[in-house]
Amino acid sequence: MNNLIFRTTATKWRLILGVCFLSLSVQSVAEFPSFTSLVQDIKPSVVNIRASREPNKTRKESPYDGQDVPDMLKRFLREPYKRSPRPSAGSGFIIDEEGYILTNNHVVDGASEIIVALSDRRERIAEVVGHDPLSDLALLKINESNLPSVKLGKSLDLKAGSWVVAIGSPFGFEHSVTAGIISATGRSLPEGNGRYVPFIQTDVAINPGNSGGPLIDLNGNVVGINSQIFTRSGGFMGLSFAIPIDVAMEVVEQLKENGTVVRGWLGVGIQKVDMDLAKSFGLDRPSGALVTEVFPGSAAEKGGVMAGDIISSFNGKKIDLSDDLPQLVGRVRPDTKTKVEVVRDGRKKTLLVTVGALQEQNLASISGSPLTKGNRLGLVVEDIQPGSPQYEMGLEGVLVSKVFSGAAQRKGILAGDVIRAANNRRITNRAQFEKLIANLPVNEKINMLVVRENRSRYIAIDVP
Repeated sequence: MNNLIFRTTATKWRLILGVCFLSLSVQSVAEFPSFTSLVQDIKPSVVNIRASREPNKTRKESPYDGQDVPDMLKRFLREPYKRSPRPSAGSGFIIDEEGYILTNNHVVDGASEIIVALSDRRERIAEVVGHDPLSDLALLKINESNLPSVKLGKSLDLKAGSWVVAIGSPFGFEHSVTAGIISATGRSLPEGNGRYVPFIQTDVAINPGNSGGPLIDLNGNVVGINSQIFTRSGGFMGLSFAIPIDVAMEVVEQLKENGTVVRGWLGVGIQKVDMDLAKSFGLDRPSGALVTEVFPGSAAEKGGVMAGDIISSFNGKKIDLSDDLPQLVGRVRPDTKTKVEVVRDGRKKTLLVTVGALQEQNLASISGSPLTKGNRLGLVVEDIQPGSPQYEMGLEGVLVSKVFSGAAQRKGILAGDVIRAANNRRITNRAQFEKLIANLPVNEKINMLVVRENRSRYIAIDVP
């Protein structure tokens, strides 16, 4: 009798648990998003772009010709030496039914011919309305009308953890769909346009050919333009970056009007504020952009900004990280009067600055300081920023962002290397490293501990 009661009770519990598990499973499936309808809606607006470039006549035949190299490998080794027009592929999307298409500048830069393939297999030759290398955006136009165009969202509304979808042509596979989540917003990258674009970071799989394609939210709105990845292997490693659509449409507006983009320029050199600097300047936490230099005749000098000021707010927007400042300044039209809040001698002060125009000679200075030849070793280094791959790996030191002809280049230092120590002194920030290099005696050898691809090694360099 007792065994019967036990078996009956056990059966009831199994039924109860089974029902609960089924309920949870159904609930989980119901909460997982479906991308089918939004993909079908936006697919007609996504295009494939093929750009042909004239060959470089100065290129030589491949040094691997005639050598015992496997055929498949030989094809890749020989490719850069071909004399025929060099094609490249990317993606884009229609933003206006009259044939305006948005893509990345690097997809079409230097192209002799641009062919746009629509979703219905029609192909049209595109003209470049305008391009902006600093934001890596290009606006194209094809001779068509009544085209399906995308719906534009607001990238300012994005939050980490939100689902997003990418559509593009990775490796030529047209209209491929990948999905993931927003990992972070407002990311600055160390190279090229990185300081002037507050990138959206995602874990959506992006590969060659996805560039210029749309990043879409669950409402079917385009919120970004897939632009680049961080990788050590050359393939996707979980870090992809998109240009916010709000930034892109500001660029589009200027490209339609003038064919070029004009940006604001303050005229200061800045650096990151760490905890030690924050304490020394009377701040309770590290924030803001520390002004290291004010350029003569610049908007900053005319507005009363001084070296040693910590810019805490620009145009009413708080500066948390130093990299926030170039993004905000660049989006302000020149000749705009703007409030700049600084901390000087431990006190807050508000200045009224008339923003200048970013000129071509300033482009080598992402943060405001001329970077024509780097330091004595021919290096340009930067502080490792929170959220960067190097930071996530726990690396301390400085990140090599540019290598010019000089002593460091001759010894094999590469952009992307992390310098952790110099002359047996631990390197913690850019200012410390530059001071150490500047004070070295002529013809002295310096040893540097360099991290590359997760491996450390010492390199000895002759100081010029």
